[in-house]
Amino acid sequence: MKALVTGGSGALGHAISEALAAAGHEVWVHGHRNIAAAEAVVAGIAASGGNAHAIGFDVTNASESLAALERVLESGPVQIVVNNAGIYDDAPMPGMTQQQWRSVIDVTLNGFFNVTQPLLMPMIRTRWGRIVNIASVTGLVGNRGQTNYAAAKAGLIGATKSLALELASRHITVNAVAPGIIASPMTETAFPPERIKQLVPAGRSGTPQEVAAMVAYLVSDAAAYVTGQVLSVNGGMA
Repeated sequence: MKALVTGGSGALGHAISEALAAAGHEVWVHGHRNIAAAEAVVAGIAASGGNAHAIGFDVTNASESLAALERVLESGPVQIVVNNAGIYDDAPMPGMTQQQWRSVIDVTLNGFFNVTQPLLMPMIRTRWGRIVNIASVTGLVGNRGQTNYAAAKAGLIGATKSLALELASRHITVNAVAPGIIASPMTETAFPPERIKQLVPAGRSGTPQEVAAMVAYLVSDAAAYVTGQVLSVNGGMA
């Protein structure tokens, strides 16, 4: 199956791309500002015997996204879509700028639409597909300083549930994965070990591979009856 992973150049997207390639899928690893990182992910997958390609476009730009996706569709439908692209720009809402609000919403929600909508009819014609949207524990319970991020991720969860209803009869599943604190250079700075122990019942941050394993399950045949769900990978935070 052909799979597209947006935000594939980041730590989580990297792990998801590797997991899908290991399952035998042809993976298109998306990047935008750091296409070199996406190409590095592709090189690693190829070195392990997998099949992957890098692709670069701005998910917030509808025409640019469509042009890039049409090139991918030339060789057949994309039947697995992982909407992982997202940004954060934290601030308490009284001091949040219009740009901080709009940019975070734009990448997560408009990016989801710009990438997924053009791929739906080709997927529907095959009567098989898997769409996985990467949400967040913040979209479920909120977080101080992240009103924009929480709104974006909660909106993505609502879109997941609605699209799942539209596509279920076509044997296409749509689910969301909501990670908690996942180990990365960013979280190491934001969450020192003592703070993680306070926040996470499991007492540790998760790994990108643990989230990727959930994605790999959701796109597999074993998850054919799982749709419209939000599966949390957060060590018991919510």
